Amino acid sequence: MRTYATPTTYRVPPSGSITDDVVARVDEDPQRVAFLRRTEDGWTDVTIARFRDEVEALARGFVAAGVGHGDRVGLLARTRYEWSVVDYALWWIGAVVVPIYESSAPEQIAWVLSDAEAVGCVVESAALEARVTQVRDQVPTVQQIWTMDDGGLEDLVERGSSVDPGTVRSRREAVAPDDFATLVYTSGTTGRPKGAELTHANFMYELGAAIDTLPELFDRDDATTLLFLPLAHVFARIIEVGAIRAGVRLAHTPDVKNLLEELGEVRPTFILAVPRVFEKVYNGASQKAHASGRGKVFDVATRTAISVSRARQSGRRPGAMLRARHALFDRLVYGKLRDAMGGRVDYAISGGAPLGERLAHFFSGIGLDVIEGYGLTETTAALSATTPDGLKIGTVGRPFPGTAVRVADDGELLFRGPQVFRGYWKAPEATAEVLDPDGWFHTGDLGEIDDEGFVSITGRKKEVIVTAGGKNVIPAVLEDAVRAHPLVGQVLVVGDGKPFVGALVTLDHEAVPGWLEQHGHDPDTPVARLTTDDEVIASVQAAVDEANTHVSRAESIRKFRILPGEWTEDSGHVTPTLKLKRNIVLRDHRDDVEALYT
Repeated sequence: MRTYATPTTYRVPPSGSITDDVVARVDEDPQRVAFLRRTEDGWTDVTIARFRDEVEALARGFVAAGVGHGDRVGLLARTRYEWSVVDYALWWIGAVVVPIYESSAPEQIAWVLSDAEAVGCVVESAALEARVTQVRDQVPTVQQIWTMDDGGLEDLVERGSSVDPGTVRSRREAVAPDDFATLVYTSGTTGRPKGAELTHANFMYELGAAIDTLPELFDRDDATTLLFLPLAHVFARIIEVGAIRAGVRLAHTPDVKNLLEELGEVRPTFILAVPRVFEKVYNGASQKAHASGRGKVFDVATRTAISVSRARQSGRRPGAMLRARHALFDRLVYGKLRDAMGGRVDYAISGGAPLGERLAHFFSGIGLDVIEGYGLTETTAALSATTPDGLKIGTVGRPFPGTAVRVADDGELLFRGPQVFRGYWKAPEATAEVLDPDGWFHTGDLGEIDDEGFVSITGRKKEVIVTAGGKNVIPAVLEDAVRAHPLVGQVLVVGDGKPFVGALVTLDHEAVPGWLEQHGHDPDTPVARLTTDDEVIASVQAAVDEANTHVSRAESIRKFRILPGEWTEDSGHVTPTLKLKRNIVLRDHRDDVEALYT
């Protein structure tokens, strides 16, 4: 087994909790702006002292409502300022936050709340309250529901006005690092979601290591970020907590409908997203350029940015001609893209899935370094990450300080470190499957470690396809490459037990009208009619041909089938972080798969 470890630079204190960060920030500079809160009048500054006061007032309300130390409370809402207030108010009194995706169906909500034995649930709206109420008989432990938009938090604050402030102060001081902080249910690409138990110490260590590793993001006076990923996911959650610890101004937005406008208003210095968001940013810019007749310019600008990035990574200085072209396109193309993101974004954090090398080189070449991290719910987010001075594109960087990585004999990546969870809630057998007696967490991902300690992810262990000829195929390599095409929405590579590798492809319904117009067709043409269109098939074939250059002939996609629908979170085919639920797609498209082989 190949193993690589880095020395520890941070140690969790023997006492305290995540909430100590708020107290420390108030003591240091109570008037420092901690949040930019979206209101009817625009973005409003919220100081760290005001945030502390709001958290304490709500914490008193939860005490008045009978929430005790260790009690689980559901939190069902989109990403918004109140999410953070509720999060910290519950931590303030030693309660355990159970985040639930706002897109969850009633049955999913019932499972999480009942499995967690939640005593109450905070919801965002009347519509979400109705979902909880619909399954109330399945969650007898839930005694109270508080609705943000209907004054539920204000009612709690008023109810808590009679509670002695010293009570919540004592409750906060009683919380220890090893206390349970949150129960985060896995997104469930297969089977029932399991609740990962994360402690205050897990968060404290993760943040100590991450901030030490990435000072360029966190250690600057004007550091600002706009959070638009769901806070129910640990990736966004660690940025929420990290922003408070590091003094980064944090803004929330619930979706990406007005993202460019809000990026221009907030002007973040770094952002975080999943790879699909980066794909859409690039594809949208490319399509817009082609539609306006500047497509050839954009294509050359893309190749130039990638060439410059590749040269820099190899340690070479770009040649004079390449530097001149890059300077020209910086004025014509790259600068406009940076301005569209607010004009101050220097770094972007990508997580949740591997980011293709081509996209990473493109963004690096236009002046936006993408910090690619790797981690899971069970590891309190990142285990490793690339850094500005250690940006080896195609890898997810070296392990964080105090974290060790090992490649098992079967190629699976194992990690060990203080940010690794203590187990699944009420599931000792499931815990034993992923945590061995020596503390190594079995990630389920296949990967490699190079001589410098950089980790590469090659695929999911359970997703490896074995063809009838005995060839092992890792779908992610092919899927990522095909999905990079502007017209493609999602891709599922198939072929387990089959004579060759095939693929199911969906079109990006947002991109279709622009593509049609660009190619001289009616932009209102129904997508269902495009699945057999020769031009569309040829365009997707070009993407498949490009993907096949990354693998051997035995691993290449021989046939594909374009489907008329989309795989979305609403359809139940992707998780909230846009990962395909492979088993669900295969179940629902069994006939389409068989059609590839008949």
